[in-house]
Formats: sequence, C-alpha cells, structure tokens
Amino acid sequence: MAVFLIGMLDEREPALQLAKNEILARGLDAHLVDISIGNGAILPQLTADVDNQRVAAAGGATLDAVRTLLGSDREQVTTIMANGLAALLTEAHADGQVDGILAVTGMTGAMICLPALTKLPYGLPKVLITSTAALPAYAAKLARFFGRKDITVMHSVVDTVGLNFMVKRLIVNGAAAVCGMAKASMADIAPKPAIAITEFGFCDTCAHFLRDRLDSDFDVISFHATGIGEMAALDFVGQGRFEAFIDLVPAGFSEYLLGGNRALGPDRFDAGLQSGRPYLLAPCGFDMLGCGPIDRRDQQDPLWTRRDLASRQLLIQDAMRVQARTTEEEMQHIARQTAKRLNSAKAPHLVKFFVPVKGFSSVSIRGGVLYHPAADKAFIETLRESLSKTIEIITVDADINSPSFCDAVSKVLFKMMGLSLP
Repeated sequence: MAVFLIGMLDEREPALQLAKNEILARGLDAHLVDISIGNGAILPQLTADVDNQRVAAAGGATLDAVRTLLGSDREQVTTIMANGLAALLTEAHADGQVDGILAVTGMTGAMICLPALTKLPYGLPKVLITSTAALPAYAAKLARFFGRKDITVMHSVVDTVGLNFMVKRLIVNGAAAVCGMAKASMADIAPKPAIAITEFGFCDTCAHFLRDRLDSDFDVISFHATGIGEMAALDFVGQGRFEAFIDLVPAGFSEYLLGGNRALGPDRFDAGLQSGRPYLLAPCGFDMLGCGPIDRRDQQDPLWTRRDLASRQLLIQDAMRVQARTTEEEMQHIARQTAKRLNSAKAPHLVKFFVPVKGFSSVSIRGGVLYHPAADKAFIETLRESLSKTIEIITVDADINSPSFCDAVSKVLFKMMGLSLP
C-alpha cells in the first residue's frame, strides 16, 4: 500500500520528511511528489520519487518555463503544475499505485493540489494540511473543490514551514489519518443499485418517505440541494454512478434564471438528461428565490430592487437565509425555460416530471408563508403548453411531502426499473 505525499520541497522539506517517516513507520510506502515552482529558500536534500520537472512536463511545460513565468503570470504557473499533478496522479491511480494522498501546502500549493485531488475517485483517502482553507476571501473558490469531492482538510492554524512542536503535531496527525483511512477495508461497490436524490429542508419529509420506500431495493444517496450539493450530484450522475436520478429540487436552474443565491447555470439538467437512465423531476424550490442575507433588503441590493423582493411574501429563516416567493410571471418563465431544456432529451421516455398540485414545498402549501396557488398554477399550465408530449407530466393531487406523492414517484420508478413494488 502506498500514500502519495505532495508538497514543495523548497519550502516544506522538514515537514515532508517527517510525514514520509511517519507513513513508513505505519507500514505503508510513501511516494514523494515535489511541486516546487522555485520560490522557496530551501535547497532540498530529500529526493522526490516524482520531481517537479516531471510534474511541469506532464502539465505541458518545462520547469525553466515555469520559473520564467513565476514573476509575471503566477496563475498560469499554478495551472501548469496542477494539470501535471492531476495527470500523474490519475495515471498512478489507474495503475493501482495510490491508496491515499497527503498534501502539505500553503496557498499556492493548495491551488496546485486541489484541482488534482478532484480528479481522483470518491472514497480514495485525500488529506490536505494547509493554513489557507479558512480564508474568507477564498471561500467561494475553495467551496468549488471541497463541496464536490471528499477531501479531508486539516486547517493548520500555523504555517507548515520549519519543524516546531506545533507543526510536528499536525504532520503526525495527518500521516496517522491518511494511513488509517488507507488501511480501512471496505468494498466500494454498492450492494444494491444506487439512486441519487436531491433534497433540502422544504421537502425533507418527501425524501424521507422515498428512502423508506426504496431502501429494500436500492442504495439511496441524498444530496443537499443548496448549490454545492447539487454540483456533486450532477458530477456523480454524469459519471454513471447511479441507476436513476430523483431530482426533487432542481432549483439551481430557476435560481440561475432569476439571479438567486443557489444559482448553478443553464446546464443544470444536462447530467440527468444525458445519463441514459431514469430521470424523475419535481418542482421543489421553483416556488422560492434565495435572496439572503436580510441586510440586502436595506442596502439597495440589485436583486432586491430589480425584482422588488421587499414587497413579496418572505420566509426569513434567520439573518442569513431568506426566501422570496416567486411571482406568476417568474413561474411561467421558469416553466418555459425548464421545458426548453428538457425537450432536448435524447431519451424522453426516461424523463418524468411530477407535479404536486397542492404545494411544491412545505412552505407553499395552504397556510404556508409562501402559499401562492396562482403562481403554482401558472407554472403547471405553462409547463403543459411548453413541454414536449414525449415527456410525461404526472400530476398528483397532493403536496410534495405527502405519502401519496411519494407513492406516485416510487411506483413509476419501480416500473421504469423493471421491478415489482415491494
């Protein structure tokens, strides 16, 4: 078994040497990968198994070219080294050489390592020790990596240069962590066909009912549909890891259309449509627009002023989380654009759209703070007009969290999968 140990020898040789010793002491091989770019002060004595020249070459450049670019285009330098590291790690993993990753970095090292780590499969131990993961200014950028891959981050608090007692403690902990993960034996193949579900708090009862109904036949994997969670779901669906996709909360698309907090982009539906497997959708989240924090209301925020959100029905969960009810016109726009995307399906018989007529979410049912039946009706009518007749719309005279809605979804899924209801 082998752990690939990654870092800049010209900056962090003492820490990397200790990490290598700790990995070897735990009975695993340690393959050291040097990602130095020439800005460190150390003349390394430790020999890398994969040196920085090889990393640069795998990224399409020479090390001399990388060093020449260092003063003028650091981002390109980072990209070259990240691409090279990704190519080398994926090749080594494909050859069965990688049982775990331990990276010890600063900011530049983290930006080189993170794109590479995202290329490695879910379940492979990946531990990153860095002092930069908690920087607020980089939160959105880092979330793109941490939100989509199972990367374990140890925030070092102190910088990992030198070898003081605090750095030693971190390195020993990190080495022990990755070795323990690598030694843990578990089959990565699901014992039952795996199904993905998107959900969030406004349809969690529905998701619970579905898991309960499907659990005997399927391994049900839930993704929190708050933007980043949806990204992870789409990544996995696109990789073919699931036999079906129950997309209860495709609202990353409506948020994209309207400028909300959970916006994902125009390709939100593509993974499900291109999977060649059952893709079941519901409109949960289309009935609201994420627009927090509430302070934006009083700061002439462009979204709040452009859409006049202050005059709408609002759900203020707390100071950070605010949902504004979508209007009839917005729901019609969402329906048209959703239909336009779904109509591109190459296998429309695999796409089913379920409509819970009495409430798209727990807060838009009768008595709910976002109850607006006219807006929901506008969505349903426009979807019927715009969606291809080759895609089935299944209306259920209930709200999304009702047992009858979950029964309808389960029944169709079992039929599509060629199974009998339990």
